[in-house]
Amino acid sequence: MEESAASSTQSHPVRVDIEYCTVCNSKPQCVELSRLIEERVPGAQVTCKTGRRGTFEVQINETLVHSKLGSMAFPDYEAVVENVQAAAAGKPVNKVKEQPITDCVIQ
Repeated sequence: MEESAASSTQSHPVRVDIEYCTVCNSKPQCVELSRLIEERVPGAQVTCKTGRRGTFEVQINETLVHSKLGSMAFPDYEAVVENVQAAAAGKPVNKVKEQPITDCVIQ
């Protein structure tokens, strides 16, 4: 018997924590990423919280999949969503690709 795609993607709880920088004004990016995740993985619990200067850190079930502090770039949103879908299906998550940073200077 084959499981449906919907049941296989929602079988495991998923928590996504996004830490963003208010100095860099990256709240809109956090809100957009959160919207995409919730739209594509409705059962995911997504939290946006203010953090350290220059941050945009993404954790899925307490596993860091992206660090702007380490990469100096925002994550590729599609890669994050794919990781959330994988976690919901009980699969491991991986580091995600970055997109170029265009509007934040860390001093």
